[in-house]
Amino acid sequence: MPTRVLLAIGSQIFRDGLRMALSNPATIEVVADTGDGRSAISLAAELRPDLAILEPVLPGLGGVDLTRRLVTEHPGMWVVVISSDADRDLISRSMRAGAAGFVLAEGGLAELQRAIDTVREGKTYLSPSAEAAVIASLGKPTSETFGTLSPREREVLQLLAEGKSTKKIADVLCVSTKTVETHRRQIMAKLGIHNIAGLTKFAIRHALTSVND
Repeated sequence: MPTRVLLAIGSQIFRDGLRMALSNPATIEVVADTGDGRSAISLAAELRPDLAILEPVLPGLGGVDLTRRLVTEHPGMWVVVISSDADRDLISRSMRAGAAGFVLAEGGLAELQRAIDTVREGKTYLSPSAEAAVIASLGKPTSETFGTLSPREREVLQLLAEGKSTKKIADVLCVSTKTVETHRRQIMAKLGIHNIAGLTKFAIRHALTSVND
């Protein structure tokens, strides 16, 4: 029985390419694809894929928090993160969130396929370059301020950085505008950043959003 795969990749061209390259009636069935993190949550609940392949930076809900949601809400689902950046903080946050694999795009399709085969065997996969980045960083300090934010505060921060209004954020998260304002004050206090421009730069630096989002 083929492994059922959900793709959560920002670029439509990249998604289409992966769908065509990975689809194999005997081994892999791509059941859905999306460029939005929150849409990925809905699709996973509806379709129950075996494996999700996602990027760290996605509109709506970033890859680290998306990974955490997927593995928490769907025990047994594998998550493989594919990234162009061998950032050791990103790698460690992704793996702590529950990712079974972290692949660098430079490795191409062959390496992604190795990662898929590895996680299907119940093992963890790290690209050699990603593993080297983690090893090289041992003993270096990680970002402590980012770790003080709760999952909900990270969601609010990402949506703020994406230019969403307080009302829109409240609608997306199904909370009141007062709750959003409270979260924003707490985020600013924890990070010591008191303007949206600064929050946006912080979100970009920690792979919650990108310049183009």
